[in-house]
Amino acid sequence: MRQPLVAGNWKMNGSLDSVKLLVDGIKGGLGSVTTAEMAVCPPYVYIPQVAGMIEGTGISLGAQDVNDQEAGAHTGEVAPAMLMDIGCRYAIVGHSERRSIYGENDEFTARKFAAARKAGLVPILCVGETLEEREQGITEQVVARQLDAVIGLEGIGAIGECVIAYEPVWAIGTGKTATPDQAQEVHAFIRGKLAGLDSGVADKVRILYGGSMNPGNAADLLAMADIDGGLIGGASLKPDDFLDIGRAGNA
Repeated sequence: MRQPLVAGNWKMNGSLDSVKLLVDGIKGGLGSVTTAEMAVCPPYVYIPQVAGMIEGTGISLGAQDVNDQEAGAHTGEVAPAMLMDIGCRYAIVGHSERRSIYGENDEFTARKFAAARKAGLVPILCVGETLEEREQGITEQVVARQLDAVIGLEGIGAIGECVIAYEPVWAIGTGKTATPDQAQEVHAFIRGKLAGLDSGVADKVRILYGGSMNPGNAADLLAMADIDGGLIGGASLKPDDFLDIGRAGNA
């Protein structure tokens, strides 16, 4: 059985005081989350603060992005080994905001994935379609292309060492969400595509839903056969909401 993973992507939000309140709130209710692995991905500057606060709690630590280079003249960037050095387990790669706002293509995302793995991080690989692509009926082609870039560079075995997050771009920060059946359809496609290459990898990999999961829809989404957790945006900034989503994954 795949353990659910509920990972909070705080995006560009927070301050020293608000981060303390948020983490204290999550820690205070963590005992009620009996099954899911809980993870938080703060902005880079707050990762050391959060690392100290969650030590010994079982909460996993992640970063929202990572560079594809090991070191050198890359002003403003953060290398995978640096994230390992301060206690990160996960690194998000290929988030739709990185792809759409900052022009990061499939090949660059695949290189980030490879660099994260090489350093010992577990990549959370984001895939998903825009509203225009969904309306054109090419969701599966888009998701397959995004996966193929990574598989082509790293091989199918590498997928078994990562987490995949399906994020319909049209449902991020819009208040819209895919229905459980819509989400399950894409998750099943992803797992089926992987199974065609390696059934063991397909059975093992956790596939998260990343399109506005919240306490009101989490239980229905997590009840789907191929949805193994959530990559949570806005709701992860509210301790009670984040914990409610985690509790929805209780066996």
